[in-house]
Amino acid sequence: MSRFQSMVQLLETIVFFSQLPTLTALPLAVRKILLTRTCGSLMEILPHEATEFHPCSNCPSLFQSQEELGQYAFPAMVCDTQPWHPFIEEGDYIFAEVALQAGLSASHINGLLMLISCISQGKVKVTLWNEFSCHNVVAPYKGEDFTFPVYTWLLWEWVLDLLSNPLLALHFIWDAQRLFKYDGSKYERFYLEPWTGDHWWNIQSHLPDVENAVPFALILYANQTHLSSHATVKGYPVVAWCGNLPINIQNGEHYGGGCVVGWLPIHEAFHFILDKLAKLSKIGYKYECYDKITQWLFPLILILSADYEELCMMCLIQGSKGKCPCPVCLVPIEALSQLSKMFLMCTMQQAKEALATYQEKKSTGESILKSLGLQPVANVFWKVENLEPEEAVSLDDLHIMHASLFGYHSLKELKIILNKLPHQYAAQLKELLATFPTWWGLVHFTGILHISFSDGNKLRDLSRVRIIFLSSWPLPLLVQLLRMLHSYLELDSLIGLSVHTDRTLELIEKEQVTFENELKEYISHVSSGKLSEHLKTNWNFPKVHLWQHAVQDIQKKGVVCNYSTWPNEKMHSLLKDAYQDCSNRKDVASQVLHVDHHCLAMKLIRTRIDTEADRAQEDYDDSGNDCEDNEDILTSFDGHVKLGSLRPPKSIQMISSDHTSQQEFQGFHQKFTQFIKQCIPVYLDHDWNSWKDISFAETFKLWEHGYLKVNYKSRVDWQQVMDYLRCNPSFHGKPHYDNLLFQLLQNEITFTHLVFMFLCNIPGYGKYDFTLVHPYTANTSATRKSFDNNFRITHVKAHPHMASMFIPIWSIVRGVLLYPDPKHKDKYLVVEHIDGDMFHCINEWNQCHLSHE
Repeated sequence: MSRFQSMVQLLETIVFFSQLPTLTALPLAVRKILLTRTCGSLMEILPHEATEFHPCSNCPSLFQSQEELGQYAFPAMVCDTQPWHPFIEEGDYIFAEVALQAGLSASHINGLLMLISCISQGKVKVTLWNEFSCHNVVAPYKGEDFTFPVYTWLLWEWVLDLLSNPLLALHFIWDAQRLFKYDGSKYERFYLEPWTGDHWWNIQSHLPDVENAVPFALILYANQTHLSSHATVKGYPVVAWCGNLPINIQNGEHYGGGCVVGWLPIHEAFHFILDKLAKLSKIGYKYECYDKITQWLFPLILILSADYEELCMMCLIQGSKGKCPCPVCLVPIEALSQLSKMFLMCTMQQAKEALATYQEKKSTGESILKSLGLQPVANVFWKVENLEPEEAVSLDDLHIMHASLFGYHSLKELKIILNKLPHQYAAQLKELLATFPTWWGLVHFTGILHISFSDGNKLRDLSRVRIIFLSSWPLPLLVQLLRMLHSYLELDSLIGLSVHTDRTLELIEKEQVTFENELKEYISHVSSGKLSEHLKTNWNFPKVHLWQHAVQDIQKKGVVCNYSTWPNEKMHSLLKDAYQDCSNRKDVASQVLHVDHHCLAMKLIRTRIDTEADRAQEDYDDSGNDCEDNEDILTSFDGHVKLGSLRPPKSIQMISSDHTSQQEFQGFHQKFTQFIKQCIPVYLDHDWNSWKDISFAETFKLWEHGYLKVNYKSRVDWQQVMDYLRCNPSFHGKPHYDNLLFQLLQNEITFTHLVFMFLCNIPGYGKYDFTLVHPYTANTSATRKSFDNNFRITHVKAHPHMASMFIPIWSIVRGVLLYPDPKHKDKYLVVEHIDGDMFHCINEWNQCHLSHE
């Protein structure tokens, strides 16, 4: 097809599309034909992302590029000249913030203010108050009635604070959306925020028929925490989150994130939090938004996020001892480990009917409730419209997967097996763990056999530290447990992706079947082995089942980070600090909540001040001022790569002399000159003839760098991510040389090892950044293929050290974590589970290389 014909076809298609009122007005079959149409260059110009809005929003479908996804045009915000309000002066706010962060007591604060007053010959007044109210709730506990003090903050008052905040006003999303990604042949749906799931869409479809009726979605989190270091004092925070705000704001640490709205250890106490919300969920709340459009808000609880014990309390089921211990479905207790089998869903109507039968005739109703695993109590969440507790319950990856399935069960099994081996194996394990390379954001472990971890985040990191090399030890039971753990890791990485498509959801379902089969095989090994008395043979417990609902949770409520308890757990440290620093260990709840409320006020004011400071900085930058000299190496930057940790310049001769013992530096001078002559004209698009006679004297100087920041676009959610890479002979007293992926060809990336990063100033051409690297190859010996297939491990093999090469810094794609294979010299295991992008990248890389074998 000629270029002219392509242009004609393109224009005809544009005219055809322009005559349609909206794409969503067409029948589904026609839409599919249009969206999958491929005609020459048309495929190349189709927008990469498509958003279908809920019909009630009256918004036409939106087609955008990946970079434009989620970006909308809003009017500029009004400048805030007093962001520290309600403090009279900024100094008043700064004093209050410092006093709060230092954990000063009331007497310390008063004394400090008196001192300041004497110095300044003035008076300073700091006034804060506590908005929490206390209710006494009588409830049965172990056969007796107890009175529980319940602290609550009006949930709707917090909602109104969010709505009236001009810094958040631009970010609220009201209407359900269906997002589609163009994969080159068709549009594939993907899931991200809560409003991209089916549950939001269905709720909005059933709201009262009033103009601009939209859901105001709330997320409730509840979990017990230990305030004292000896776990003798417990806290019971209830945290609320706004589901209408984007994930980065929800899970962030600034104002707009989670807020403690209650402190209550029993189900009945939720009545005080939900009372007004329940009324408004029926009649709605009229509110004029920042864009002057009036929305009719219908509040609801979209997501319940909690550990299993708290979910049982929210759904009023009998828990792990009931006949149906799952809060979502009616799986019998003896079938909890059967992940490939689906069971009927629990429903609110079912629970109401069973309770009504119990109230009419206790004996009949009791047997029904028992068969359903329910408590004979009316659920307070039934008062809220568009809320079924069973549907709001969501997967808690931190407690269910990392802390329990891996930490409490699988890791415990691994320790028992390893402790039964001869002592030399324990010494080998300790050595192998100690030599595991460090990685930014990953906890480094020196041992596991005699250490207990209660932190789910550390357990998550421990699960990602590949100890698959233990499979070479002479114990089939250990090998089978490691096979099961690898399937767990695959599921953990898949479920934790920050964007999901229909394809990734299919992969989750397939891997769940694999995990079930590996678990059955492990149980068989245990039952027929010598350790059956010490190891678990019954894996029918609730937390091995709950992740079966991951796919339906993602389809209904978006990705797992929307309802993970990980952001909520971070708030526990602030409550613990309040207990340790600002309480007298009496009336703990009141004092801790008082401090937490002050922290919330400070967070609001700090956000306003920071926003105004950022605005002033942007205005300053736009005025043409250059502030490069003051740039901190830890700050963000706009480019792809940036070198840091600059060393004094050295000549080529001196560099070669300093590294004579390293084979990678053999022929350094000649390699560098040849690299510049042959490769740089291609890289820099310069005339080849102008470079052929270039040479460098031995006195030519290079500026070594020990630190590199790399910005790259994630393959999962297309957001920019930053890697921090080291090439340092003494980082915290140890050599630290990271590995990386770099762009070898246009469609091929390869592994390599950093050796020497530097900047050079080529006379007549300018400054350029290069690095000397030790390349790796994907080719491994045939004897290792069965090992790879059994454990699905990616191996790479190092080229000879003398085969080092130079590459431009900008060809680096991202960092990669490799572990030296303890049984095979110059071979490495790829640790692909460090993040979603690495997991996705290695899967693509493996598929590419398998297709060429």
